[in-house]
Amino acid sequence: MNIDFYELMETNPVIAAIKDNEGLDTCCLCENVRVVFILYGNICTIGHMTERVKKAGKVAIVHIDLVEGLSNKEIAADFIRFHTKADGIISTRPSIIKRAKELGLHTVLRIFILDSMALQNVQKQIAAAGPDMLEILPGLMPKIIGKIKGMTGVPVIAGGLISDREDVVGALSAGAISVSTTNPKVWEM
Repeated sequence: MNIDFYELMETNPVIAAIKDNEGLDTCCLCENVRVVFILYGNICTIGHMTERVKKAGKVAIVHIDLVEGLSNKEIAADFIRFHTKADGIISTRPSIIKRAKELGLHTVLRIFILDSMALQNVQKQIAAAGPDMLEILPGLMPKIIGKIKGMTGVPVIAGGLISDREDVVGALSAGAISVSTTNPKVWEM
């Protein structure tokens, strides 16, 4: 894993996750935000959005599964690498994470921990993908955050339902390297 990416996440524990143009405008003006997870867009707009994030001096990570017009095939990572200014991608698909790593992009494997079967499947997904980091959702599970960090050795980002300082502190205390949230009030903490 790129140590600079790890250090960036560790020293900037709140990630702005944006889901619309208002969030894009807000995060670009927010001095505390250094990393932006782009959770929307299409193949016609994603290049412009990553360019705006980069011009604001921030790291742009695109949730590739949520970009309309891209397939669920590895070639989607090539599109992001060669047609945008993105620094990395998020995906739930290990094959796309693996391809993005081959292309030199930072990678975040997003995993929904809904039950014990999903938890047991984490190591298999990591082995298939080799991500730089994991994002687990929902992020309000301190025991699970600690368990996943311990069993995988991969840095964990807590995402989903993070809405206040208590949630941030709880996730970080449990071992998460950072949290991602769409709540602009949390970005300013």
